[in-house]
Amino acid sequence: MLGHGDVRFFDRIAPLYDLFMPPVRAEDLRAGLAFAHRPVEHVVDLGGGTGRAARTLGGLGLDATVFDYSAGMLRRARAAGVAGVRADASRLPLRDGAVDAVVVTDALHHFPDVPGALAEAARVLAPGGVVVVREFDPGTTRGRALAGLESVAGMDSRFVGARELARLLSDTGLRGHVVDPGFGYTVVGVRPTDDGGAADAERGR
Repeated sequence: MLGHGDVRFFDRIAPLYDLFMPPVRAEDLRAGLAFAHRPVEHVVDLGGGTGRAARTLGGLGLDATVFDYSAGMLRRARAAGVAGVRADASRLPLRDGAVDAVVVTDALHHFPDVPGALAEAARVLAPGGVVVVREFDPGTTRGRALAGLESVAGMDSRFVGARELARLLSDTGLRGHVVDPGFGYTVVGVRPTDDGGAADAERGR
């Protein structure tokens, strides 16, 4: 959704998007955010579209802002009362260490530059902050089917498996963890702090 990959598709379907997509489950986000070893208050919902994850985060008492490249999706988010900023995932208009967490829900495979987006997410994290990614594993039967459907629909989707994503997060300097493997998986990356990152080994377990 961010960048130029599938943005035209999402501009077109924005008015109908929330009719077909279920809400983001709070328990999935909590499981990832639990790896943070700092208080989590300010969250970026990266590639957040109409604000599905941001609305769930708001229900948890967190301040979430959607960053997305699709103007159509952002209009829907703002109409629902969610703050939204139009931006490319690989060039976020935020200072270093500006937020406590970044969540990417069902969107990473639409980013034209996944390593660049993950590097930006790491850059804007404060020490002890966490990147939480919910994605679909192309190594599963359902994941292969989803990848095929999106290809038929004309999307330029690029799916990565859970272990590969944990490695990509580690390449940015974060500590990558596979939290919840399977078709729909959760992977987190924790920005180290002066304590050597011991807390992230405990909080998610």
